[in-house]
Amino acid sequence: MEKTARLIVDGKEYEFPLIEGTEGERGIDISTLRARTGYLALDETYANTGICRSSITFIDGEKGILRYRGIPIEELAAKSTFVESAYLVIHGRLPSEKELGDFSELLNKSSLLHEDLQHFFIGFPNNAHPMALLSTIVASLSQFYPVPENFSPEIENQFIANLISQTRTIAAFSYKKSIGEPFVYPSYKYRFTQNFLNMMFSSPVRGYEHDPDIIRALELFLILHLDHEQNCSTSTVRMVGSSGANIYSSISAAICALWGPLHGGANQAVVADLERFVREKTDIRKMMDEVKSKKRKLMGFGHRVYKNRDPRAIILKEACNKIVNKPGYTDPLFDVASQIEEIALTDDYFISRRLYPNVDFYSGLVLRAINIPVNMFTVLFAIGRMPGWLAQWKEMSDNPNKKISRPRQIYTGRTINHYVPMSARK
Repeated sequence: MEKTARLIVDGKEYEFPLIEGTEGERGIDISTLRARTGYLALDETYANTGICRSSITFIDGEKGILRYRGIPIEELAAKSTFVESAYLVIHGRLPSEKELGDFSELLNKSSLLHEDLQHFFIGFPNNAHPMALLSTIVASLSQFYPVPENFSPEIENQFIANLISQTRTIAAFSYKKSIGEPFVYPSYKYRFTQNFLNMMFSSPVRGYEHDPDIIRALELFLILHLDHEQNCSTSTVRMVGSSGANIYSSISAAICALWGPLHGGANQAVVADLERFVREKTDIRKMMDEVKSKKRKLMGFGHRVYKNRDPRAIILKEACNKIVNKPGYTDPLFDVASQIEEIALTDDYFISRRLYPNVDFYSGLVLRAINIPVNMFTVLFAIGRMPGWLAQWKEMSDNPNKKISRPRQIYTGRTINHYVPMSARK
């Protein structure tokens, strides 16, 4: 017998189906609410609204759990690569050895940009933000790689590979543009992450020393940012894609959403805070007391979803530890971050409010240790999130019952208000 929830509106009782996910998540299907009752459900910021049914990512914020296609993030971080995890998220299962090889080869073949796209880089000012370049060029890719009305699996895989691989190339070219160096093209000699680092940091007069610990740290960063359920940028992909907009437009919109300082830019704010603490020689314990008395805001603590430890933060902290403990490396920001975390994890104020370090607290430090410029932090987030966005777009597009997204509102403006001629206006 179908389980239902009962809602009494204006003295009349209505029943709505209860929905339960495979991990026990429960919801009330109110898709017929307005048609049956004349009422809307008001949920500002959609914090209590499920916009879709998805089999990609599971999060249990109370327990600090994150899984891609059922596999715990801890296992993927310990055993997988970014390319393999991307295949998992997009196709729903881990690849065979041949499938992984074919996917890697497709990514390599798809990494070059049309040469005419260099005009975009030339046309932007040298100080243009890399996210502006990324969102603009991704939106323009549909003119260089036209999108057919109907996708076969092969064509779909090609466009997915284009976006995963070319986003990395655009990002590296954006950095080279900002420092006035010539572009370094992708190479068959390197794997995905190593290729990106080579495009970023090598030049015609200087080779790049490929450090396995740096490569692995960036791999972890990308894996941990691969997907995160229906956040702002991911739901943007579904919203824009539902209109029938092409895949490039949908992803470009997501990049713009990610650019926001409250979303993809949060780790930049963490680094800015830490830099200020070091520069001003801040008394960290006194600063934490000011946070407790609400005289100061601390970035990188707490999370909209996680009410326990953010599993991604734990993994990134270990990766950061490995880099900063290498001979000859010092970073005063990491020392300050460690002091802040030590106080927070032993203080009842933070513990009782479940204010634990989130992924942004350490992700910026990891990117800083890799020598990624601060204005590129959000671009690296976009590279990591790209397979997740594409998996969400694919799941939305493959749904035979898909419809254009159309949220409603509760109108709070003036009632009927007639036009007044100019001569009669006060």
